[in-house]
Amino acid sequence: MRDRLLVEKSGSVVTLTLNMPETRNALSDGDFCSELTDQVERLGGDMSVGCIVLTGAGDAFCSGGNLKHIRDRTEMFGGDALTVKENYRTGIQKLARTIWDSELPIIAAVNGPAYGAGCDLALMCDIRIASSKARFAESFVQLGLIPGDGGSWLLPRQIGLSRAAEMTFTADPINAATALKWGLVSSVVSEASLMKEAHALAARIARHPPRQLRMSKRLLREGLNSRFESVLELASIYQGVAHQTADHTEAVQALIERRSPKFTGK
Repeated sequence: MRDRLLVEKSGSVVTLTLNMPETRNALSDGDFCSELTDQVERLGGDMSVGCIVLTGAGDAFCSGGNLKHIRDRTEMFGGDALTVKENYRTGIQKLARTIWDSELPIIAAVNGPAYGAGCDLALMCDIRIASSKARFAESFVQLGLIPGDGGSWLLPRQIGLSRAAEMTFTADPINAATALKWGLVSSVVSEASLMKEAHALAARIARHPPRQLRMSKRLLREGLNSRFESVLELASIYQGVAHQTADHTEAVQALIERRSPKFTGK
């Protein structure tokens, strides 16, 4: 049986590939959501990992929910209203919380259409790099549904309320160039160079001390919802910790000696 999630490590960068091209990497299966959730949680605790690249196999990043499952009310869409609520909470919503809360930097390498939950999956990541063939759509209302996995919270934080409302209310897709203009992605590259560019960026991130990367990401997350004074207080605590680490000592010494540092996560 083919693995539905491919995990490949190169140095301190791990690539996670949704490997279900026959469904355009749909996210209807609760077991698959749990598998991806578990991988992200496991990698977060591994100090040999400095960055994750998330992408999709085939010509799509992620098509969202499987239309056949939606039509037949199977997988996460099966059962009465309370059952569906629980399926969402323990499936795609748990995945959303895990990716958003992960202290590891995560790059979405969007190789093609990212629709519905697929669009929101990209939004859960810290950085998005898009192939010129990428398309993004908050397409739930087109199916008589609503953003059930956090898109109504994630999307306005990336592109502002007006444009988020436009994408949500029309369900119309936007192309990679528009996504770049609106700030949904950091860069647009050719289809052929997408993974090379994503891995190059991941390597530039992962070369730094793993614990300090995790603390820096947590500060960015806290800054979205906390008062300035609260973030400053947390930063002072983290800085006090960082000053005591072996990696801080190594970073300073390497700069003085004009050599590449060797970090251990300690």
